[in-house]
Amino acid sequence: MLPAGLKLLRRLVPPPTRPLASQYDYVIVGAGSAGCVLANELSQDASASVLLIEAGGWDTNPLIHIPAGVYSVFKDPSVNWNWESEPEAGCGGRRIELPRGKVVGGSSSINAMVYMRGHPLDYDGWADADASLEPWRFERVLPYFKACERSDRGASAYRGGSGRLEVTRGATENVLYDAFLAAGEQAGQGTSDDLNGFKPEGVARLDRTVSRDGRRASAATAHLEPALSRENLQLLRNAAVDKVEIDGRRATGVRLNGGELISARREVLLCAGAIKSPQLLMLSGIGGKDQLESIGVDVVADLQGVGQNLMDHACVNVAAGCTTNDAIDGLARPLQKAAVGARWLVDGKGWAASNAWEAGGLVFGSDAYAYPNLQYHFCPVHADYRAGGGLTLRPGFQIQVDQLRPFSRGRVAITSRDPAADPSVRFNYLSDPRDAQELVEGVRRALDIVYAPAFDPFRAELRLPESRNASDDELEAFVRATCGTDYHPSGTAKMGSGSDAVVDAELRVHGVEGLRVVDASVLPSIVSGNLNAPVQMIARKAADVIRGVEGLPAERPEFHFDAYYDVAVAA
Repeated sequence: MLPAGLKLLRRLVPPPTRPLASQYDYVIVGAGSAGCVLANELSQDASASVLLIEAGGWDTNPLIHIPAGVYSVFKDPSVNWNWESEPEAGCGGRRIELPRGKVVGGSSSINAMVYMRGHPLDYDGWADADASLEPWRFERVLPYFKACERSDRGASAYRGGSGRLEVTRGATENVLYDAFLAAGEQAGQGTSDDLNGFKPEGVARLDRTVSRDGRRASAATAHLEPALSRENLQLLRNAAVDKVEIDGRRATGVRLNGGELISARREVLLCAGAIKSPQLLMLSGIGGKDQLESIGVDVVADLQGVGQNLMDHACVNVAAGCTTNDAIDGLARPLQKAAVGARWLVDGKGWAASNAWEAGGLVFGSDAYAYPNLQYHFCPVHADYRAGGGLTLRPGFQIQVDQLRPFSRGRVAITSRDPAADPSVRFNYLSDPRDAQELVEGVRRALDIVYAPAFDPFRAELRLPESRNASDDELEAFVRATCGTDYHPSGTAKMGSGSDAVVDAELRVHGVEGLRVVDASVLPSIVSGNLNAPVQMIARKAADVIRGVEGLPAERPEFHFDAYYDVAVAA
């Protein structure tokens, strides 16, 4: 057998199961990006017993671990909750898909593997808006980003070199990537060597959670797998949690779907994500009083913010045909697919080791924004989802445009006491007209790149939108008709001190002892980028808080924007 194939086979064997105890010090619900980090960190104390509960199974699907397999697994019902939103009025009444990982590793096992921390000013903005969130200022979270990652760029003031999560710079060779970077410069949108470094602005080669040997680096492979040999850590797979058990005002454990009670001596830690965590809170009697009483749930804590403040990155695609054979649509043909897979089995390299979205950017829609409000993901193929709802690879290239800081807010609600019932999710995409306007600006900025000289040798017909010369009204209609999700739901258990906050700065649920939420739910406002890296940072920082140890010392390196923003640089 071949080296990369052997590594894959070893990974596909589930760990042995151990008898379940009735009580643990920490009970963690959800083995996703946050839960895997917490399980590793908390179980380093040999005197503390830790149970990690996952509704899904082991990540035995080999396509999870082959980066190019993402396009097969991210909607696979065997590893996915596969929810969808309520009809979205701002998107023509369409229901928007909502895949979420239901497997060890959570959504880090099915996502597109883009590693983006968000802009430093996102985190400073949390602290500026709410003084209680001063511990979440960027200088206080940067050390935890660095502690999590092992970047192939090496350790620096900006990057971590010895963490568990492998992060590699996209390096697959294709002239369309080169054209995109050159076009960004020609269009006046700038370039960056590292969007997670000195200059979080411009177009760039993106970082990915892909290992040096070409495998997906999920939270499960990076954080959980190395810890599973510890006697004090137990993973319970294929087990649904129905509710948190609360005695008076203290969380005492969780109730499994089969009725079994697992007690927590110290804390229950909800890491089930921005949809499931608020659902579990509400099923446990924590949420808005009127809504809970309307479906017969006894109220434990009247927290109106539970399930509110739902945010996401809405996105649209700009796509054009390609006049040359450089687009990668041919990889969908059986013989080429087999050849690519065979090479990956030999050396872990080639297109199978690529997530395809290896270039992108953080850019300005106009001069009205203090820092980039749009994100690009660039792919050297036109991934067309319109034909029958499936994915068709067409010769071309594509820029996905995300609006990074939406004004619209949605909600997650429960309509039944049945834990197996799907939650009701309404994002309210584009309900604030400013969101649609920013995406219109984003389409125009992306078109500036498509029509830059660097793409002249490659550009064929424009496909999305249909005309370069469309009016603002026509582009808004295009945005509303085609807008989708970049799969970043967040904010539904907001962190802070205000009346709408669900958890405090230490992620403790207001009014309930022994219960924290540690996942994307706690974001007070969404960050300017993908969420896997921020969620792992949050969990790593939360682990120090839970253990009661001194946090990592603050670090504030120089950034390019210090020259034109009034940002204090720590001595």
